[in-house]
Amino acid sequence: MTQDFIIRALQRDDLTDIRRVLDTSGLFPSEMLADMAEPFLDGASLSSWLVAIGGGRAVAFAYCEPERMTEGTYNLLAIAVGSDHQRSGVGGALLRHLESSLRRADGRLLLVETSTDPDQDGARAFYAGQDFTEEARIRDFYAPGQTKIVFWKQL
Repeated sequence: MTQDFIIRALQRDDLTDIRRVLDTSGLFPSEMLADMAEPFLDGASLSSWLVAIGGGRAVAFAYCEPERMTEGTYNLLAIAVGSDHQRSGVGGALLRHLESSLRRADGRLLLVETSTDPDQDGARAFYAGQDFTEEARIRDFYAPGQTKIVFWKQL
C-alpha cells in the first residue's frame, strides 16, 4: 500500500487514534497513553512525540526522550504503526523524520530496546533494516529467559 503521510507533533486530538494504533499493535496497553503523553502535551517534558497522519487520522506514532546524564543521546521508547498501515513505509518515514529532528537538536545517538521474545521478531528486523546495530544484550531482564536487546544508531 502506497500512501502519503503527514508527519507532525502529537496533538491532544490525536490520542483517540493513537489508542487505536496501540490496541491493534499490542505495543503497550492503551490505558497508559494519556499519562505518558500528558507532560509533552502540556509542554512540561523534553520528550518528542510524532504522529503520521494518513486518511485524516493518526495511523502511527513515535515517542522518544533524551537520556539523563548524557550529551545528545536519546532513547526511542515507542514506535507503532496501526495494523492496517504496517508495511506501508510509514514506520520508516516516521523514524527518519524523528532522527532528522533529533539531529537539529544536537542529537548524537539514538537507542532503542526490544526483547528476544518471538513476538518482537518484526521489531528487531525493522531496527536492523533502519541501520541500527545491536549493541547489548542483558539476559533475563524482562523475565527469566527474556533477554533485553539494545540497538544503537549514530545520528
